[in-house]
Amino acid sequence: MKENLLMLACFAGGILCGFTGLFPDVLFHPSLPAVLLSVLMLQVGAGLGAGEDLQLALRSFRLRMLLLPLFTIAGTLLFSALAVLLFHSHSLADILAVGSGFGYYSLSSVLIADLKGASAGSCAAAELATVALLANVVREMIALFGTPLFSRWGGAFAPVSIAGINSMDVCLPAILRATEDQTLAPVAVLHGIVLEMSVPLLIAFFC
Repeated sequence: MKENLLMLACFAGGILCGFTGLFPDVLFHPSLPAVLLSVLMLQVGAGLGAGEDLQLALRSFRLRMLLLPLFTIAGTLLFSALAVLLFHSHSLADILAVGSGFGYYSLSSVLIADLKGASAGSCAAAELATVALLANVVREMIALFGTPLFSRWGGAFAPVSIAGINSMDVCLPAILRATEDQTLAPVAVLHGIVLEMSVPLLIAFFC
């Protein structure tokens, strides 16, 4: 939760500094988001390859374990698509791009801002990136605090699916406590890894 609040504080601080003109012009260079995004993707890949989570998931891998992340992707995109009935100013592709963050608020918002900027303009891209940031932060908060309820209503896999990418890190301790099933850890880790790899692919597709 502290990381989410810090992210929101940095976002609000950036808006404030932008309004007051405190940032140097170099920070508004059109190529800077792509450079920062590349560095972020490199860091994500390095962390995934060096961490024990990937090794744990590979040692415990069974083909049927892929069904959970596939159903999470399908369910998230399906219910995200229903939001087009409420948000008429955004296209279905934009809404699906926001849903494709799966709780990964930092990467999804940066990706959307970068990819949509070329086609929709910087203002529209910034607006959609803000929606993605808030939507995915809310998803993580709901998963983190609602895990006991979700496991009681929907079974052990429900909180894993709702947590999205965070099933492999932030929400994992809460999931294991609520389900009282330590064997769920490899499934939750693999679930998060598959979703993490799908985020840039799906967002690029929808954008």
